[in-house]
Amino acid sequence: MYHQPVLKNRRTLLERAEKFISDVYFTDCNLRGRLLPLESITSFLSSKRITFTEASKQNFAPYKVDGGLAGFKVTLKIPESWRGKEVHLVWESDGEAMVWRDGQPVQGLTKEGEKTTGQGSMIAAPDPKRKFSVQRAELVIFDRDVRQLMTDFEMLVDIVKELGEGEQRGYQALFTVNEMVNLCDPFDPSSFSKAHSLAQKFFSQRNGESQHTVHAMGHCHIDSAWLWPYEETIRKCGRSWVTVVRLMEKNPEFVFTCSQAQQFQWVKSWYPELFSQIQHYVKKGQFIPVGGTWVEMDGNLPSGESMVRQFLEGQRFFNQEFGMHCKEFWLPDTFGYSAQLPQIMQGCGISNFLTQKLSWNLVNTFPHNTFFWEGLDGSKVLTHFPPGNSYEMKGKIEDLVKTVKNNKDKGRANHSAALFGFGDGGGGPTQLMLDRLHLVQDTDGLPRVRMSSPDELFSQLQADSALLCTWSGELFLELHNGTYTTQAQIKQGNRQCETLLHDIEIASSLALCRDRTFLYPVEKLQELWRLLLLNQFHDVIPGSCTEMVVEDALKYYEDIRRDGDALLREACAALGSKGNSTGVFNSLPWERHEVIQIRDDTDKSGLGMFNTNYICFPASACLLQACHVIFLTELCVTLQADGTVLMQNGILQTYLSHHSLGFRETLSDGCCGNQFVMFDDVPLYWDAWDVMDYHLQTRKPVLEVVQPVRVVSSGGLRGSVSFTLRISDKSTVTQEIVVDATCPYIKFNTEVQWAESHKFLKVEFPVRVRSPNATYEIQFGHLQRPTHRNTSWDWARFEVWGHKWADLSEHNFGVALLNDCKYGYSIHQNTMTLSLLRAPKAPDATADMGTHHFSYAIMPHTGSFQDASVIQSAYNLNFPLRLIQCGPDTVPWSAFSVSTESVILETIKQAEGGKGTLVVRLYESHGSSVTATLHTTLPVREAWHCDLLERPDPTQPACVTSEGITLNFSPFQIVSLLLML
Repeated sequence: MYHQPVLKNRRTLLERAEKFISDVYFTDCNLRGRLLPLESITSFLSSKRITFTEASKQNFAPYKVDGGLAGFKVTLKIPESWRGKEVHLVWESDGEAMVWRDGQPVQGLTKEGEKTTGQGSMIAAPDPKRKFSVQRAELVIFDRDVRQLMTDFEMLVDIVKELGEGEQRGYQALFTVNEMVNLCDPFDPSSFSKAHSLAQKFFSQRNGESQHTVHAMGHCHIDSAWLWPYEETIRKCGRSWVTVVRLMEKNPEFVFTCSQAQQFQWVKSWYPELFSQIQHYVKKGQFIPVGGTWVEMDGNLPSGESMVRQFLEGQRFFNQEFGMHCKEFWLPDTFGYSAQLPQIMQGCGISNFLTQKLSWNLVNTFPHNTFFWEGLDGSKVLTHFPPGNSYEMKGKIEDLVKTVKNNKDKGRANHSAALFGFGDGGGGPTQLMLDRLHLVQDTDGLPRVRMSSPDELFSQLQADSALLCTWSGELFLELHNGTYTTQAQIKQGNRQCETLLHDIEIASSLALCRDRTFLYPVEKLQELWRLLLLNQFHDVIPGSCTEMVVEDALKYYEDIRRDGDALLREACAALGSKGNSTGVFNSLPWERHEVIQIRDDTDKSGLGMFNTNYICFPASACLLQACHVIFLTELCVTLQADGTVLMQNGILQTYLSHHSLGFRETLSDGCCGNQFVMFDDVPLYWDAWDVMDYHLQTRKPVLEVVQPVRVVSSGGLRGSVSFTLRISDKSTVTQEIVVDATCPYIKFNTEVQWAESHKFLKVEFPVRVRSPNATYEIQFGHLQRPTHRNTSWDWARFEVWGHKWADLSEHNFGVALLNDCKYGYSIHQNTMTLSLLRAPKAPDATADMGTHHFSYAIMPHTGSFQDASVIQSAYNLNFPLRLIQCGPDTVPWSAFSVSTESVILETIKQAEGGKGTLVVRLYESHGSSVTATLHTTLPVREAWHCDLLERPDPTQPACVTSEGITLNFSPFQIVSLLLML
C-alpha cells in the first residue's frame, strides 16, 4: 500500500500512535472495544470479614454502580448474537474480591494490588468510614486479535519512548507503528492482520549473542501485615494465588515465585482445594516456593536465634509440604541486612540471596547488582539485586530497558532478574504482562527475555562469577532508620518473648534429663515460636503498620507470655523437688552474682510466694539452687553526697567511677550523663519509617523538674534514687536509678508518659573516651561503625541499629550502654545516645502513645569490652534469674558450662527429630579464633556437628570425653551440636 511521503515528525507520530490505543481520547474511533451492561447485580453489606459460606446466606439487594461494596451476586444475560464468541466480565472496583463457584475460589479480582485505606496518601491512617465501590461492571466480547494488536501498539510505542531519539531502533519502531495506524481500521477487523504482520516483522528481528538476558519471574509480594491486618492478608493470598493458578492453566511456560511459609500455611488452612492445586504446580516446576523462611522478616531487629528459627520453620514446612528445600534467601523489601545473615543462610542450606531494597538508599548508591556478600565470619553468598529496582514490574519495555541500563556490573554479569506482578497488597501477574514478555523475548534492540526460575538465574550467575566483586559486612539501608524505635511496645514484646522462649526450651530440655515423665512441649513451643516469627515480619516489628496490626501483634505477645509462663512453670517444677523454699533457675552459662527483690506476692512469672527482701547470691549455668539472703559488708552500696555517683534531678554529673577503675572519671568535663533530649521528628514522607539527619539540628534538653531526686534505698545491697522530669505539657519521665552490690553497671528503670506528635526522645551520655569507631551487638556477634562523619557513607549512619549493647572504648578503658528492649543508637564522637521513643502519625495515628516501661544501663570498664564481660552483663540485664519453689534439700545442679568466656552457649532445645536428642548452639562472641570445651553433667552418649536445620554432618563427629566436648571456633562462628542422651 502506497502512502504519500510526508515529513515524519517524531512527536506527532508518537502521539498519533498513543491516541490510537487510548482509553481516554478518541474512543469512538480508535481500537478500544464496546461494552454492554450486566442484566443485574445484587449485593449485601457486612461490617466484618466473613467466609464464603456465611456470605452465601446473606440477603442480597439490588446494587447500583458506585454504591457501597461488600458481597455480590451477578446475573448475566448474553445476547444471542454473541453466541460462539469469547465473553468477558469487566469488573473494576477500588476494593478486592474473590469469585467463587460451587464453594471453591476460582478467580481473584484485584485492580493493582490495592494498598490505600486512608485519606490523603497511601500511608495515611485507615479511614474507618471509607466505603469501597464498583466503578464498572460490564460484559464485553473479548477479541483476541484486538488484544494482540493493542499489545503490539503499546510495546512499539514504549520502545520509541524508552530508546529515545538517539537510537536507530527507536526510529524503526516509530515508523513501524505509524504504518500500522495507516493500515488499521478499528471498524474493519480484516485490517488487523495486516497491521499485526508489520509488528511481527519488527519483533522477529533477533538479537546478537552478546545481548543481556533478563530472567523473568512472576511474583506477588504480599506483606503479611502492613496497611491491613493479618486476617486480610489471608484473603489477599487466596485471591492472588488462585489467579496465578488460572494463569498456569493457560500458560504452561509461566513461572511464579512465592515466599513466606506462613502464607502457604494460611492458604492450606483456609483454602485447602487451592493449596492442593498449588502442590500440583510446585511439582511441575511452575509455582516455586522461595526464601526458606517463615515470613520475610526484618533483617536487623530479630535475634540471631530468631533468624535461625525463621529458616528452620520455613525450610521444614517447605520440605514437609512440597518435598524441597529453598536454595535462595528471598527478602526484597526489608530495611537493611545483618552482617550475620550470610553465615545463617549457609547454615540453612542456602547459598544465594535476592533483594532490591538498597536501591532506596537516600545518600549513597550501592555499587553492585551482582556480587558476593561476605558476612561477619567470612561466609559468602552469591547476591543479586534486580537492576530494575523493583519486585513488581509489569513486563513493559521500561522495565527491560531499566534492567540493562541500571546494571552496575556490566562486563561482569550478563544476566539479571525481572520480577513482574502487582505486589505489596497482592494481585500478582496478569495475562497482559505475560503477553508483553512473550512478544519481546528475542527482539533486536532489547535484552533477551527468558521465563526463568531463581535456580536457573543463580546457576548462570555462578557459572560466570569469576569477575564478580565482594562486599564485606552489613548491607545498611540509608533510609527507614526510624524503624529501630517506632512502636516501642512491639519491640519490647519481641525482646521479652525471645528471652522467654529461650528459657522455656532450656528448662524443658533439662527437665527431660531430670524427670523421665516430663513431656517436652513440642507442639505448643512451635505454636508460640511461629507467633513470634510472624510478628517479626518486616512491617510489624519495625512498627511501620496500622493500629489494627499493632493490636494483633500485642495480643500475640500476650498469648506467648501467658502460655509461655505456664510452660516455664511446668518445666521448672520438673527440675526441683517439691517444697516451699526459694530456688533460682539461671538460663545463662556462667556464674552470676546478682541482687534480686523478692516480692510479697506472686511475681510476674507466677513462680512463687516470697517475703519482701533483697538477696544476693552466685548462680551457675542452668543452676537450680536453694537461696539464702546474704549480707556481706564488702558488697554494700551507699548513695551519699560525696560518693561514687553524683547526680542532680536524675542527670549524672561530674563522673561515674568504680574502685576497679581507679576512680577514673567517665563523663566528659562539664557534661552531664543520662541527659534526656527531645528532637523535632518530621520526615520527608515515610512517617513511621524515617528519621532524617536534619532532626539533629533541633535538639532540646529535658530539664524541668516535677519531682526532685529522692533516695529510695540508701544502703545495704541496693542503693537507688528516683525523680520525675517534665518532657512537655503532655509528657513526663519518671526514673529510678539503681546501684547494686557487685553489679558492674548503673541501671535506669524508666517510666515515660508519652503523648507527643512528631517528636523523638533520646538519652545521652557524653563520655571521656576517644575512638574512631564504636561497637554494636548484632546477631551472634558484633561489628564496628565510625563515630565520625568523614564521608557520605559515614554521615548516612547518623542513626543505626544494635541489640543489647553498644560500646565506645579506647585502649584500656571504655563505656558500654546496655538496654532491655531498645534497638536505635547514635554514637557520634564521644556522645553515646540511645533512642527511646518516637511519635509518628502514619500509618498509625496513635503510635507509641501511652505509658512505657523500660530499662537501660551504663557500664564503665577497664580493658576491652570483651575482657570486661560487657557481653555477659548485657545478657544478665535481659535474661532474669527465675525464682521458683523447691524443697529445702534441693542440691545445686549445673548442666552446662563453657571453658572460655568468648564462647556463648546460646540455645539448648530438643532436636526436631524427637526425644532423646538435644540441640546445643554456641557462637564465638569476641571476634577471635579459640578452642573451647563444653562441659556438661548430662549423660551424653555421642555428639555430632549439625547445620542450623539440625541435619547431622556425618564427617564431623564431636568427641565426648570426661572433660567435655572440645570445639574449635573461628571469629563469630556459630556451632551447632546434636547431643544424643
